[in-house]
Amino acid sequence: MTIQQDFALKRSQEYKHALFVLVISIALVIVFLVNAFDVTEGTWNKVWGSLTIAYLVIACWQTIILVCMKRDLLNTGDIQKRTRLMSAVNLLTILVGNVFTTTFAFRMLRRKASIEYTLSYYMLLTQLLIVSVSLLNLFKPYVSDMFLLSMAVFILLIIFDVVAVVIFGKLDTDRHIKPAFKWLGIALIITGFSGNIFGFILGYSVLLKSTNRDMSTIDKWNKIWSKITKNFTAMLGLLFVIFTFAISIASYGTFVYEFAVENNYESMLLEPSLANPFGTDNFGRDVFSRIIYGARISLIVGVVSTLIPLVIGGFLGAVAGYYNKSIDNVIMRILDVLYAVPGILLAIAIIAAFGANTVNLIIALSVGSIPTYARTMRANVMMVSNLEFVEAAKALGEEDWKIIFKQVVPNSFAPMIVKATLTIGGAVIATSSLSFLGLGVEPHIPEWGNILKVGSMYLETNPYLAIFPGIAIILLVLSFNFLGDGLRDALDPKLD
Repeated sequence: MTIQQDFALKRSQEYKHALFVLVISIALVIVFLVNAFDVTEGTWNKVWGSLTIAYLVIACWQTIILVCMKRDLLNTGDIQKRTRLMSAVNLLTILVGNVFTTTFAFRMLRRKASIEYTLSYYMLLTQLLIVSVSLLNLFKPYVSDMFLLSMAVFILLIIFDVVAVVIFGKLDTDRHIKPAFKWLGIALIITGFSGNIFGFILGYSVLLKSTNRDMSTIDKWNKIWSKITKNFTAMLGLLFVIFTFAISIASYGTFVYEFAVENNYESMLLEPSLANPFGTDNFGRDVFSRIIYGARISLIVGVVSTLIPLVIGGFLGAVAGYYNKSIDNVIMRILDVLYAVPGILLAIAIIAAFGANTVNLIIALSVGSIPTYARTMRANVMMVSNLEFVEAAKALGEEDWKIIFKQVVPNSFAPMIVKATLTIGGAVIATSSLSFLGLGVEPHIPEWGNILKVGSMYLETNPYLAIFPGIAIILLVLSFNFLGDGLRDALDPKLD
């Protein structure tokens, strides 16, 4: 292999994506195979066995595609049309829930990467996942009053998303889009109110390029989102985060809350089935419904308990960093005292003093995080305050508060966004941990920590009661970490 050939492989993001998808597919085959065979009874589970065969076929086909991609890159330095058409077969893998190969197939269908095209097919996948999960309610004894109307709306949204994928798959959207497309951007933003935030992002991008003639603004937007959309792990993380938020919104119309909270002693500790995909707990409550409703609490507490210290800590850090004398010493010494107390211990003390409920949990998690955000903002502000444009504003007689909040803070905020994204995952874990200890939200409320606490009592007899909420927590935390890493790479000027 020559140096040029080796470089062609290393620079191809599509080849890296293909390799990542293959590794994940093989890992899933192993997981499904382990669950398909019952060692104690020596029997095979038909459902898990079918999934094992399906994913094994997918892994084999992905291997063939990967070999063809490597051959194309080594021979011509580019992936040929034949190989791209072969990958289109992977679009069918969405039928067995393999979003990894589906995203790869969409990516391969367009030779030139496009922000709008990538966002459009992730928007479509999110909507498909919402419909798929919601349809499982058909196997329950009854559905919600709004179920049919909600599903009709979701199906219309899928049709709209398919049209958007086709449009952006053919459209060149690097710089400007025709002004007429602003109505499409408005329609996309409206669809975002269903919880599918990809619609908001895509709609804003279309509006920006169809109405704005400031090339610097468009180039800055393209620069950031081009890096994020090319980072497939960051996009997968964003996909799961948005799906979790969207299914939380959709559950108001498609799920029945009673299945998650009302005791049903005739259905205690049932094995997973179509009616109860994750089984039932010791009170006969549907674990699947509890996890769906629990996503609301985990997201609300995780996001709000991150936003509060972001705002308060950011304000204190900005003031301390700009006035780096007596004011800096007073603010930072007070925060040092708060920083000396372990965050989880401080949270336990606050909850023990004021009681265990959702509001107190948010306050408890927020207070302990203020010093870290203040330190981060202070360091950024101290660096930015010495730059020439700040000195010029001072020379022109600009008031200090205007310099801080109009000049300094906007240019110091990017690291704070990255830090916030990375620490939301920690907040989710802390929320679940405190609920597991009985110090979080009220025990009867569906929350992932509460669900895990019940499941921990049945690890030997009914392990699925702890496995499913545990997987939900792991996936959400991992998704926020992937997204945070992607934002860091996109916003770090050193990586340009």
